[in-house]
Amino acid sequence: MISLFAETLFGIWAPPFRWREFIQQLYFVANRSLLIILFCVCFAAVVTILESSFHMKLVIQNDSMVPGFGALLILRELAAVVTALLLASRVGAGYASEVGTMKITEQIDALKMLGIDPINYLVVPRFLACILGGVILTVAANVVCLFAAMQVSYFYLGYTPAMFISSMHRFVQMQDLFFAMIRGACFGAVIPLVACYFGFRCEEGAEGVGKATTNTVVVASIGIIAIDFILSYTFSHFY
Repeated sequence: MISLFAETLFGIWAPPFRWREFIQQLYFVANRSLLIILFCVCFAAVVTILESSFHMKLVIQNDSMVPGFGALLILRELAAVVTALLLASRVGAGYASEVGTMKITEQIDALKMLGIDPINYLVVPRFLACILGGVILTVAANVVCLFAAMQVSYFYLGYTPAMFISSMHRFVQMQDLFFAMIRGACFGAVIPLVACYFGFRCEEGAEGVGKATTNTVVVASIGIIAIDFILSYTFSHFY
């Protein structure tokens, strides 16, 4: 895995850069995943607001801090992590099955015989597309999450949009969005590396492809949670 990561970083600067493949993968990562991610994060935001209100009323008999607290949780954790886990399930599984199928059908060996580096041809475009796609989807998820939180705060809790924004300003800083973008980029980088790693090591037969796909989703999800802890601990020193 470390070797694949190093070769991918080196391959970014090694010509040729495959723009067409990069655009195709960015379309697959960002555009094809957008609706399902926005749909899921909306419900996650609604649940966050409702549960926060319930427990604050239970403990301190007041839920006036819910809009600000919910916005803070959405920007720092919820939107980026939910987006990354959904991408790991959808994009990671797709990459693993695609590369795994190429491996067992000897297409990767054919690339080597033609003098084409499989890392440069397969991994680098997917790596860069997932990084950029992760950032784009994280920003979109944050915006939609905050909008959904604002709406449920208005209709369920009685806080107007102006009150929601005012409360949010007391809790949220611009650097929270910047840190969320960094999370999205880091999470996005994990997915193609894990998927291609298991794809390159795929065993023969349909069972081998299924195993590579399963391992990709599991390991990528674990990696995302572990990296989230590291980034959260690191970013805590900047608040």
